[in-house]
Amino acid sequence: MNSQANPHHLSNTHLDALEEETIFILREVAAVFERPTLLFSGGKDSLVLLKCAEKAFGAKNVSTGSGGIPYPLLMIDTGHNFHEVTDFRDFRAQELGAELIVRNVEDSMKRGTVRLSHPGESRNVHQSVTLLEAIEEFRFDALIGGARRDEEKARAKERIFSHRDSFGQWQPKAQRPELWTLFNTRLQPGEHFRVFPISNWTELDVWQYIEREKIALPSLYYTHKREVVERKGLLVPVTELTPLKAGETAEMRDVRFRTVGDITCTCPVDSFAATAADIVIETLAADVSERGATRMDDKTSEASMEKRKKDGYF
Repeated sequence: MNSQANPHHLSNTHLDALEEETIFILREVAAVFERPTLLFSGGKDSLVLLKCAEKAFGAKNVSTGSGGIPYPLLMIDTGHNFHEVTDFRDFRAQELGAELIVRNVEDSMKRGTVRLSHPGESRNVHQSVTLLEAIEEFRFDALIGGARRDEEKARAKERIFSHRDSFGQWQPKAQRPELWTLFNTRLQPGEHFRVFPISNWTELDVWQYIEREKIALPSLYYTHKREVVERKGLLVPVTELTPLKAGETAEMRDVRFRTVGDITCTCPVDSFAATAADIVIETLAADVSERGATRMDDKTSEASMEKRKKDGYF
């Protein structure tokens, strides 16, 4: 191993500042809003967020039920997520004694509010409908998410406290200034905020923090053998939902997931990284963002994420 690339030789003092900012924002949300929730998928960013929330509010007293994270966890499930991730989500929520709310895109399909153009269409984009239905059901006024500015350009220009109108839509040209860490959290009835406490973190920061804090993750984040097929520059996992097309040949490769989401649009990358320290080294050499390297849904157009966010996406 090159000593210059050893993660233990990298300074991580900046992580203290990032953690402090995140804890401040998490406490600000608890103080200002009446019905906040923390979006929790079981992915690495939401697990980092959960770790900071544990530090912000302390552990829950099991005998009295007092203390702990003061808002419920919420996940919008497409029904097409990797079971390793949803199993880990349930395990962590139970371990913390946190209230976990899961709302399913399949239920929106049964209600007729989500209609697929064909049975094989990805449900990922339709999470917005189910999310907005959950916001109305529980009257949430703030939703805390693990999005980061370095993931994608639409997220890069979004504020930490991102206002949503009464239709749940984002107006990128009418964002509120956030000077000197002063947040304008005023709301009209029916409106809400999306709050991104780790917006200023990078993928490298996340992995350095995971390594420093020894945060457990779903096994998919580390190297494993998987049957994949190359398609449009991506390694598409071969599954029942993403089968081979005519003329394609699958191959077994050593891979890991940089981001995890709906199976129909999430791809792994070649990797032998078996620990968080190994991934820190890999991330130092990466020249493509994690979403650019792994997400089929972001490749439909240059502005696909911005359009989805305007419609109410995370």
